Amino acid sequence: MSETQAAVSRRDVMAVLPALMLAILLAMLDNMIVSTAMPRIVGDLHGLTHLSWVVTAYVLGTTVSTPLWGKIGDLYGRKSIFLTSVVIFLIGSALSGAAQNMTELIGFRALQGLGAGGLIVGVMAIIGDLVPPRERGKYQGYMAGIMALAMVAGPLAGGYITDHLSWRWAFYVNLPLGAIALVLLAVRLKLPKYRTEHRIDWTGAGLLAVGITALVLITTWGGGEYAWDSWQILGLAGLALVTLTLFVLAERRAAEPILSLGLFRNRNFTLSAMIGFLLGFAMFGAINFLPLYQQVVQGASATNSGLLLLPMMAGMLVTSVVSGQVITRTGQYRIFPILGGLSMVTGMVLLSTLTVTTSKTMTALFMLVLGTGMGFLMQTTMLISQNSVEQKDLGVASSTATFFRSIGGSFGVSLFGAIFNRVLTDDIASRLGPKAATAISSGGQLAGLTPDKLRAMPPDAVSALLHAIATGTSSVFFWAIFITVLIPVAAVLIRHVPLRGSGPAKPAEPAAEPVPDAGTFERELSAVD
Repeated sequence: MSETQAAVSRRDVMAVLPALMLAILLAMLDNMIVSTAMPRIVGDLHGLTHLSWVVTAYVLGTTVSTPLWGKIGDLYGRKSIFLTSVVIFLIGSALSGAAQNMTELIGFRALQGLGAGGLIVGVMAIIGDLVPPRERGKYQGYMAGIMALAMVAGPLAGGYITDHLSWRWAFYVNLPLGAIALVLLAVRLKLPKYRTEHRIDWTGAGLLAVGITALVLITTWGGGEYAWDSWQILGLAGLALVTLTLFVLAERRAAEPILSLGLFRNRNFTLSAMIGFLLGFAMFGAINFLPLYQQVVQGASATNSGLLLLPMMAGMLVTSVVSGQVITRTGQYRIFPILGGLSMVTGMVLLSTLTVTTSKTMTALFMLVLGTGMGFLMQTTMLISQNSVEQKDLGVASSTATFFRSIGGSFGVSLFGAIFNRVLTDDIASRLGPKAATAISSGGQLAGLTPDKLRAMPPDAVSALLHAIATGTSSVFFWAIFITVLIPVAAVLIRHVPLRGSGPAKPAEPAAEPVPDAGTFERELSAVD
């Protein structure tokens, strides 16, 4: 790329980067904001028994829509489709804030999740369109930093908004921020123009949505709402098996598959998708239980709970930015997934030692180690996925990688939740008896538990409850070790393929599909909307 073209490219990226960062912040922040507002929401809408569905509906909407957004963006143009996803997200936010009962809120959260799926995939694919892989690391490092910020700012902002305004503003706050992003993107965003046949695999999209929804329902309801051997769970398992089998058969025949199975003929793409799934499973599944431990066992308030995640955010932010800069300068990336996997394993081992007496300082150090590993992994795996495909398939590659991370998180939250509840109930039963365990842990009564409520309980009940929560939390991280340890194993198998834009060196492994050279990328980049 000539110096003039490179300068223009940098100006194009910097012109839209604030809006892209704002869009990814909205998508990630919204789920975190709701966590601390949830006790007030279920109190106002009288829906304690449906509490988990407010989160599940959002995650499910995001998960099932990511492959569809990526493919539609590839076919009809990234800009218009991305702006559409922003609008859907904002409509879902407005309706969620105005919900009058839990049924409405769950439905509107699903709509909001559909838009969020387009935001996450769209941002990654747009960066891929504007920036060649050699330069992409530092920009994706910024995006990882924004994700880390959302993990901390979300609970903190949610607690503050709920205490000083209303839980409805946890949704309404998206409207002005989203409007700013929408205007900036509409005016400033200019993308390469690609010619592609306009054919959408609606059959594949429908089968995938039904199959994934069935799997999420199994992990959400199994062992809790229904027994594992109940007809409901077995029926969902059969539905998932049938629909996903039909999905694979449909994708093999589809002219424009929603999730191209050919991508998985590339070794690096398959490994990066696998790492993304394991990362989502361990990360979102395990750390979901840290706020409860910190608020109840360590006595943190809801408003300040987000501050306790600062060490993890700092680890993610530093390593994601540093690794992105190193990749940009050297073109070397293979070492970072290995380091990230090893660091995450270490963090999970340390967090599995949490007890009632573990200090906040020690917890912060453990979280710092975990966050360091997450920062090495989150955007590096996306970079590897994008570098494994042809430029025209960038959207579907980005959405597929995001899909596997999202579905891993969905499974992780559900399965680790089952482990946590089982350990919690058994531990309380061993100290206070089965009746007390059922009374404390059933019906979602732990939702909204605060230090003030603990002080009103009998001392023996407080001691048993604190020990059970600490034991349940450490057990979750213990089982997460067995998932996380697979990450460095998969990362070692990744082969270094020179990033496009890093020179004429030949790849160490042929891609499943032809990869355009740097000259092709420049010619495509010069044709803008």
